[in-house]
Amino acid sequence: MDNKDIIKILDILKDTYPEAKCALDHINVYELLVAVCLSAQTTDKSVNRVSPALFSKYPDARSLAEARQEDVEDLIRTIGMYRTKSKNIINLAKVLTEKYDGVVPDDYDSLVSLPGVGRKTANVVLSVGFGKQRIAVDTHVFRVANRIGLADAGDVLSTELQLMERIPEDRWSETHHSLIFHGRNICDARRPKCKECPLKELCLWDSKNI
Repeated sequence: MDNKDIIKILDILKDTYPEAKCALDHINVYELLVAVCLSAQTTDKSVNRVSPALFSKYPDARSLAEARQEDVEDLIRTIGMYRTKSKNIINLAKVLTEKYDGVVPDDYDSLVSLPGVGRKTANVVLSVGFGKQRIAVDTHVFRVANRIGLADAGDVLSTELQLMERIPEDRWSETHHSLIFHGRNICDARRPKCKECPLKELCLWDSKNI
């Protein structure tokens, strides 16, 4: 796919999803970080259902660091992997409190050193929480980018690196959100709505799959 077609796709996605943004409810970077950690292998809606009670009881890293795991589990029990996630966010809060005075760091290396924080989570926090240009590759971004032809990669990291190379840096965060929205609304994993897709004239996905 040449650069002109890539820009056309980005423009169409931007026009189609002008409201595209992070779907996790949060009021500060601490809440964002915890919410993204909780969202692994579950939906943002599921996280948004449990996060108000969680953040009401533990409004900052210091209070969460002192929480009992059983109490946190009770609050997030309805989401996947709640035991592991409870342990991770408590340990994360302890490190934030002890090493960063309760403040979420704004650099990649520090973020990925936190318990339960991987590359995708760090990129989301840097993008949404700190306004830095990042492309966080989740299942939607991975699927849609490779289907459309923005990337041609077999894994998440390679997809991220290819997108960073091919997409103008000032549109990285925008592209991340719009690809997620497109994956949720049109480019479904099992039943993509290709006939309704605004990208159908540019998409490189094999026509025999339509």
